[in-house]
Amino acid sequence: MNNDQEFIAQKIRTQYTEKEYTQLDALKALDKKVKKPANILAYVFGSISAIIMGCGMSLVMTDIGSVIGMENTMVPGIIIGIIGMLMAVVNYPMYNKVLANRKKKYAAEIIKLSEQVLKG
Repeated sequence: MNNDQEFIAQKIRTQYTEKEYTQLDALKALDKKVKKPANILAYVFGSISAIIMGCGMSLVMTDIGSVIGMENTMVPGIIIGIIGMLMAVVNYPMYNKVLANRKKKYAAEIIKLSEQVLKG
């Protein structure tokens, strides 16, 4: 049997054996638990702010305002666009604040677990 066949056989075999849950896996899961809410907030809030900014731009740059019955769309479009931009600007500081709070909350647990992993 050549090395390629052995490698493939071993790779397939590992898919069917139960993986042992280690402290490193627990540390990775805890790190993910800390970062996930901040990431979700940033993606959702950022997407919403981009949509709001786009709505403002659409009012200013297209004739969609006349379709929905608005005569002068310049001022409302600029205001809505600026609101979307401001939301986008505060997105990163909000992300940092949520992440910092989560890190503070789980710091002791992560440090304890990482010391256990490092000691072996």
